[in-house]
Amino acid sequence: MEALYSLPIVELIFRLIVPVLFILTVIVFIHELGHFLAARWCGVGVKVFSIGFGPELAGFNDRHGTRWRFAAIPLGGYVKFLGDENEASQADREALARMSEDERGRSFAGKSVGARAFIVAAGPLANFILAIAIFAAVFAINGRQVTVPRVDSVVAGSPADRAGFQPGDVILAIDGTTVGNFSEVVRIVGFSSGDSLEVGVRRDEVEMTLVATPERREETDAFGNTSRRWILGIQHTATNQDITTERYSIPTAVVMAAGETWFIAKQTLSYLVGVIVGRESADQLGGPVRVAEVSAQLSTLGILPLINLTAFLSVSIGLINLFPVPILDGGHLMFFAFEAVRGRPLSERAQDIGFRIGFVAVVMLMIFTTWNDIMR
Repeated sequence: MEALYSLPIVELIFRLIVPVLFILTVIVFIHELGHFLAARWCGVGVKVFSIGFGPELAGFNDRHGTRWRFAAIPLGGYVKFLGDENEASQADREALARMSEDERGRSFAGKSVGARAFIVAAGPLANFILAIAIFAAVFAINGRQVTVPRVDSVVAGSPADRAGFQPGDVILAIDGTTVGNFSEVVRIVGFSSGDSLEVGVRRDEVEMTLVATPERREETDAFGNTSRRWILGIQHTATNQDITTERYSIPTAVVMAAGETWFIAKQTLSYLVGVIVGRESADQLGGPVRVAEVSAQLSTLGILPLINLTAFLSVSIGLINLFPVPILDGGHLMFFAFEAVRGRPLSERAQDIGFRIGFVAVVMLMIFTTWNDIMR
């Protein structure tokens, strides 16, 4: 990172801002497009489709009366439906009271609980679909490098050493998950949270199971970033004979992409739950500054790493939006669940209090992650 920050200020800003704006714009657009298309399908009028918040920089009106706009603060976006009071889709009771019966029928608040839930859930769903589409395209077009998951050396005194790993062992599976690539071993162990792992290996044509508990170590990557990862203490030295590039048919690529998306969502959720219960450290959480930094670093490696980062962040944003926090999509779904059970919506006061609490929670999270970024 020292090399990056030693650049002239104009070039530094260009490298930091352009990649992250590209990534965030794509992710936000697809997320809001999910809401938009679901709303149109359900017959809900859409007043505004905004990329970003704050003053409008540019925009236009389509033939259906929707205002498409780019705003000055590109950290998110929103779709404002007919009958909404604000960007959080809180109902404007006074405006709804003045509407004709036909207008109320086209408002978001005038639709059934199921229709509203579908419209809200369509945003995160669109993020997952985007990730699957990106991963599938990469697998089908660019392929995937596969490295034999062979142990070439074992670090003395490491968990792998204590578990009985030996050079020449070929890893077949971890906790029942078949692995055929050394990078899969690194990733599964890295997300293990320190839990004991049953590792199936083949040694001299004999298959056996070894049990090892990863240890957390601080590591530095090629860009100078430090992070703490769970490791076993096995090393692999890849040769040209070990590496092959596999390309897949579109159906196979889609299935693999869905699995990749599920893996990222599962491990992200596992980490966040670990932070909540105190099993994981929260200092690994990053905010907009961290996203900009990583985007700038990966942009030096070409467009493919940026595309993969877009897919990864799309999964993370889709997942976080499903958290039951008022103001997020998951908070709306939580309110709709209460409404479905009670037979009527929560009171305006209860919803208003919930949205205020949710807003404060989201702002505090952004401040915390930004502080992490600065301290890092």
